Amino acid sequence: MAERTVLAEAPNLPALFGRAALSARGRGGDLPATRLARVGVPVDAAQAADYARVCGFPLTDTLPVTFPHLLAFPLQVALMADPAFPLALPGLVHVRNSISSIRPVRASAELDVEVWAERFAAHVRGATVDLCASVSTGGTEVWRGRSTYLARGATAPAGAPDADVTVDVVALDRTAAQWRVPADTGRRYAKVSGDVNPIHLSTLSAKAFGFKRAIAHGMWVQARALAALSGRLPEAADVDVAFRKPLFLPSTVTLGTEQVDGGWDLAVRNAGSGAEHLVGTVRPR
Repeated sequence: MAERTVLAEAPNLPALFGRAALSARGRGGDLPATRLARVGVPVDAAQAADYARVCGFPLTDTLPVTFPHLLAFPLQVALMADPAFPLALPGLVHVRNSISSIRPVRASAELDVEVWAERFAAHVRGATVDLCASVSTGGTEVWRGRSTYLARGATAPAGAPDADVTVDVVALDRTAAQWRVPADTGRRYAKVSGDVNPIHLSTLSAKAFGFKRAIAHGMWVQARALAALSGRLPEAADVDVAFRKPLFLPSTVTLGTEQVDGGWDLAVRNAGSGAEHLVGTVRPR
């Protein structure tokens, strides 16, 4: 049976990243059954407004569809930073994200957040794990999230399922928008989200983890693409994206979109090479 631990406050992300780096060696075993939770979490209005500006969402009285991830992420990092977690946090690559926006979440709501890990799976390049989240208000679930992370070179347990990191989209030949992504995008998103993973902050820190330059957070790329569709997204929606090639900073990217089944297929690509950074789907629930 899963052990549920309720935290009185959000974990300190810089401290967690530091602890995870020190305890990266010697990991192994199965996923822990631990669930971490916070209850009655108020939304920080200033953070929500800054997040909307950094990601391109309009300011409204409901939260951007991707915002609840910010409340779940520190709890997920706390799970991954614990020495009992089988995969080392440094070097984990976010390869897929799914969101179910069950209904719009008002910015004034107090939220209950619970996270857990599941689906330790085998991947051709290592192993993946899903970090899941549920967000509720007044006892009713309003948002679910699932982030799939790849640990290159890791080994999944015997009998583990195959990883599922593919999202299929239609041909997206029409360019709906083009953006210049500045060099400081990773630092700006880190400031508002708390995700201070070094691969996003500077060329120097990214090189320590094998990247030639800093790369944009996958969740920023996803949020920026969805923000471009503001006013045209279903109120209750399922969002599913796959993160493909890293988006090195700075870059210029294009957004391709196509209406499909009452929702959208979309792709974010490098404006010069056409390399895909993200492909995804949005469907009404």
